[in-house]
Amino acid sequence: MARTTGRSSTHLTRRLVQLYVGLALYGASSALLVRAGLGLEPWGVLHQGLAERTGISIGVVSIIVGAVVLLLWIPLRQRPGLGTVSNVFVVGLAMDGTLAVVGDLDALGVRIPVMVLGIVLNGVATGLYIAARFGPGPRDGLMTGLNHITGRSIRLVRTALEVAVVATGFVLGGSVGAGTVLYALAIGPLAQLFLRMFALPAPAGTGVTVASGEPSTPATAAGSGSVAPATAAGPGPVAAPPSGQAILPQ
Repeated sequence: MARTTGRSSTHLTRRLVQLYVGLALYGASSALLVRAGLGLEPWGVLHQGLAERTGISIGVVSIIVGAVVLLLWIPLRQRPGLGTVSNVFVVGLAMDGTLAVVGDLDALGVRIPVMVLGIVLNGVATGLYIAARFGPGPRDGLMTGLNHITGRSIRLVRTALEVAVVATGFVLGGSVGAGTVLYALAIGPLAQLFLRMFALPAPAGTGVTVASGEPSTPATAAGSGSVAPATAAGPGPVAAPPSGQAILPQ
């Protein structure tokens, strides 16, 4: 009994470490894309546009937007987890912290590798964060909530949301460019790769793997376009998302 308790405690500790390392790396990767200046990820475009208009740091804007999106979960009847709430604060703080350390970059020969590093690091962060299974990010909860009440596919809802935030962010002054396109093409495969790499074995005796290369947040059942139900213990099992449509920690 004591041995089982010890293993469960170690397993929980590893999940918590993986969660917060993943969130911190996600913020750092977003900051690298800002410094590269070649285009941001979709929600980053919106955050940067709002930061330009308000004079607030982009990390604080990310926190504010995350909190507002989380409030939208209430009418959508989504249920946040520890990872959901942590996401709101840790990503923004890590982003501002990284921007304070990494200065402006001028040479294109430096900015391109930094852009690539930011995208790859974002994939690593996604794998770490989602495999920890502490709940979806606030923006993904919005996506799955809209999927549930509209009956539209995850692919369609996600695409519509991201087109809307990119367009709004661009109008406000956010950066759209090669990095935005490369991110859209690469993040799905990268996320799936690192989800498999960072999958956690379940505690002894459960016979379940915590993550098996697929997002742990609610997703559509194969071919159905509806959200898999969550259980009292947490999100239910999910089917793999459409190709290139990984559920991310946003």
